[in-house]
Amino acid sequence: MNAGLTARQRAGKRAFDLTAAGVGMVLTSPLLLAGWAVAAVSTRSHGFFRQVRIGRDGEPFGVLKLRTMRAVAADANASTVTTAGDARITRAGAHLRRFKRDELPQLRNVLLGQMSLVGPRPDVPGFADRLTGADRVVLSVRPGITCPASLAYRDEEQLLAAVADPERYNREVLWPDKVRLNRAYVENWTFRGDLRCLVATLTGVTGRTPSGDADVVEAQ
Repeated sequence: MNAGLTARQRAGKRAFDLTAAGVGMVLTSPLLLAGWAVAAVSTRSHGFFRQVRIGRDGEPFGVLKLRTMRAVAADANASTVTTAGDARITRAGAHLRRFKRDELPQLRNVLLGQMSLVGPRPDVPGFADRLTGADRVVLSVRPGITCPASLAYRDEEQLLAAVADPERYNREVLWPDKVRLNRAYVENWTFRGDLRCLVATLTGVTGRTPSGDADVVEAQ
């Protein structure tokens, strides 16, 4: 098992990110423009939303998304945990989130070198930046637009909506398991695994192991 990606693996992963993100920006530009217009109209604010997240080596950066929440509630110091049926989410925003179109602007973050197409999802301050010991290997790679953990918890908002205390459940149950999955991803990284993760994200087809983990987490 590796402690992280080698220099050669990092270079290959970055080269793929640049190529694929560049092509993706061109191909999805009509969807992005339409999504921006819908987000702007439905939220009565700017269609893009920038939020501070924790990146590689614990460095903060501004992640870019299409706005899916009403401007006042989204920008207030409210909970960062979102559940299904959250009153802050607009009807159009729910559609954008369901099909992950709100993540399209992050292709720009990839081109800027702040993110990767596949990697541990970037968290708000107070989570990933507090990782300790061997778990900090998660911070040795660029955060991603998608990852095995996000596939395993594709229905996270519905899951959180079903518990009495979503924030506590996220902190004590979901977050530790995501760290486990993210660490497994980094320690067992392969290019083939990234491709499988991308295909699963785009097609919505995710196999699961008996333990509930997404198949793409397994060492290749």
